[in-house]
Amino acid sequence: MTPELKGFLFFAVIRMLAVFTMLLVGVAMLTLMERKLAGWFQNRPGPNRVGPWGLLQPAADGLKNILKEETRPARAHHRLFMLAPAMSFVPALMLIAVIPLAAPLPVNVDWNLPLIGHMVYQGNMPMTVTDVPIGFLFVLALSSLGVYGVAVAGWSSNSKYSLLGGLRASAQMVSYEVAMGLSLVPVLLVTGNVGFGEIIATQQEGLWLVGPLFVSFFLALVSGFAETNRLPFDLPEAESELVAGYHSEYSAMKFSMFYIAEYAHIVTISAMLATLYFGGWDIPFTDWDQQGGLLQTLVTHAVFFGKMFFWIFFVMWIRWTLPRFRYDQLMALGWKVMLPVALAYVMIIATALWLMNVAMPGASPLVRALVLTGLNGILAVIIFWVLDSGRIVRGVSAMPSQRARMEA
Repeated sequence: MTPELKGFLFFAVIRMLAVFTMLLVGVAMLTLMERKLAGWFQNRPGPNRVGPWGLLQPAADGLKNILKEETRPARAHHRLFMLAPAMSFVPALMLIAVIPLAAPLPVNVDWNLPLIGHMVYQGNMPMTVTDVPIGFLFVLALSSLGVYGVAVAGWSSNSKYSLLGGLRASAQMVSYEVAMGLSLVPVLLVTGNVGFGEIIATQQEGLWLVGPLFVSFFLALVSGFAETNRLPFDLPEAESELVAGYHSEYSAMKFSMFYIAEYAHIVTISAMLATLYFGGWDIPFTDWDQQGGLLQTLVTHAVFFGKMFFWIFFVMWIRWTLPRFRYDQLMALGWKVMLPVALAYVMIIATALWLMNVAMPGASPLVRALVLTGLNGILAVIIFWVLDSGRIVRGVSAMPSQRARMEA
């Protein structure tokens, strides 16, 4: 093995251990964060008994789940019942591996280490576990595997509540995965690349894509809520109808694995939104972050964490603010609104880019971004006016009564 390969593998293992440890610890703390926010929104203290300010509550919950007795339904398919939590848990943890968490770190080492020997690493080290060229396509492909764990958990439990929850979750995730994929096509059209690093570089040249592709951002945000089964899209776990949905029969650490997978998906969706539409680790209005160095890497990591943390907070905020949809409203929104709007938006953006190439071929990236921002402002007004009019997705008060339908 060459010294260069040893250096590559050594730092790859270090990055992998750091990212996955940070993710697992972060997911545990996110449970505390959500309970604290829920208490704040509802004017109550939240967890405050275990440790100072309740900071040891995640450790207490983890210990409880490890020591708790596991139940196994007598008529369940035991092998699939045991396998389903891992089928949801593993893809959720792997998603964060391709998202850049900071600016690349210049490294120039030539070490002789015990047990490893001569090791060399020179160049910019990406602040991600693996820098794959397919970028968000990898995230979309891997996140779609989570539906298998949910479906298998619902079916293998041999419970009607679990089965209905698994069917609901499968239909919901498949429906909104289509909208999620189409909503990201305009990002490919504008940047010409699906790699996260190249997308960040394109935003550094012009504007963050949240303006030029605002409609795409809105569709991705809504689809992200549905992908994570969070309110107002938590129909697969509706307590009033399905007890707990697809994981009703699970307990102890198997239940925790579904819980961890959900929060890991929240982290991934928030990181994707921050990267694709808010410049990732980019610090606006300065080129200092692109100069390379340890300080730049640390500061850009803090900036990226702040952006990601805001969207995690936003997801939790929505949960404790909005009620859940009815299931017919959820499916109508996915197939009657999200899908047609995403398809039409792809055509509009493609046409706008072609017209700009013809009319102003020498325009700077900033000018092109400003033109797209104005176009998206007009489209947003039209789309939100149609949605708010109640013509497509209607609430209970706007629907005719049962008696009126029977008389008709």
